[in-house]
Amino acid sequence: MQRGIEENQKISPMVSFLYKYKKSSTIPMTCMVFLRGFNANIDKFSSTLLLNCYQTLTMKHFWAIVLLALIVSCSSDTTNRNPYLQEVRFRFELNLNLPLYNNLQNIGNPVYVGNNGVGTRGAFVINTGSSFMAWEASCPNHVPNACSTMSIDGQNAVCSCEGYTYNLFTGQQLDRPNDGNRYHDLLFYRATQSGNVVIISN
Repeated sequence: MQRGIEENQKISPMVSFLYKYKKSSTIPMTCMVFLRGFNANIDKFSSTLLLNCYQTLTMKHFWAIVLLALIVSCSSDTTNRNPYLQEVRFRFELNLNLPLYNNLQNIGNPVYVGNNGVGTRGAFVINTGSSFMAWEASCPNHVPNACSTMSIDGQNAVCSCEGYTYNLFTGQQLDRPNDGNRYHDLLFYRATQSGNVVIISN
């Protein structure tokens, strides 16, 4: 009978031991009943624990995928600040000790940086007295073309296409037409100073 019970039921070694010695007066039947129920509950508890672990891992994987998707979407965001100009990534250092950029040591003397890879058509940099400002040299109010690279006129930048004029201290368009259309100010680039070096970047 003991063998039949062990083969037909999933009974723990402890319960098997109790069946083997169930006639012994030293083992109360109440203990046997308790341990049989305990054995069944252990199986149920194990199944529940495994299910909970699986659900927890599944949720962790789900949120990990969501987080990864958010990171990828943010890093691949190609939204332009200006509809006519692409967001060109670059970093360029201007050594103020060089004659080419020496004017930047004086307030209000802008320079044009036309090196390849700097912005779309280069950049204008100016010392405002409290900081350095850098702007895209291509006119912000139409797509780059043969006449869109602006030129410096005092402390302003002028587009030869339409004659639009922009202030290099603020980037604002000074002659914005009042025709109901939307017009854009200069495209801003980061400019930081480290010693005698000004770093412009985007």
